[in-house]
Amino acid sequence: MNWQIVKPDEIEAKSFEIIARTLQEHQFSDALISLKKHDTADIMPLLLRIIHTTADFSMAENLSLSYGALTKGIDTLRSGATIVADTEMIQAGIDKNRLAKLESRCVCFMKDPEVAQKARENNTTRAYAAIDKAVSLQGPLVFAIGNAPTALGHVCELVHQGAVQPALIIGVPVGFVNVVESKEMLERSGVPFITIRGRKGGSTVAVSICNALLRLASPGA
Repeated sequence: MNWQIVKPDEIEAKSFEIIARTLQEHQFSDALISLKKHDTADIMPLLLRIIHTTADFSMAENLSLSYGALTKGIDTLRSGATIVADTEMIQAGIDKNRLAKLESRCVCFMKDPEVAQKARENNTTRAYAAIDKAVSLQGPLVFAIGNAPTALGHVCELVHQGAVQPALIIGVPVGFVNVVESKEMLERSGVPFITIRGRKGGSTVAVSICNALLRLASPGA
């Protein structure tokens, strides 16, 4: 293998070229065909960004989304939505310029004093209490959960209770405790969703999904 000097503005494009070429190999073809049946929107920009972030081609086999979820997310962001993040890393990583142009916003309540107080009073995690605060927000909600399965499970509970009806849930927590279970709850929730089955995921994956949606919602911005 020869070392190549690549100009900074060409690195991302070259990375996407390598990812797309690898995805077309036989071992991923069935997964791609299955994913493309889920939406009228092009699934590839989403998948390219997830794999670009993780360098993990198993994401193609484990990416799961409800029918029409990609289109729903794009339309929701175009109408002006609030993305509720479970980590400040997600909030920091989201493309603020595209958010602003779409008149959307991203909030995170993990350091909110009221949330911290409620968590102490009720002996819950702050992620759990932050969801309780978020459901009172007005307008379309997109939940982006990359760290806390507790938060994802609680959102699903509130959906079941009729307390909230998100436009989309991006549920990709990473880890070992209740991670798989919370994602399975999400897939049964009846709400439009995007998830990564299994234990993989994380805040960076949530950011990549959000930014893919923002680019699809505001092409050329």
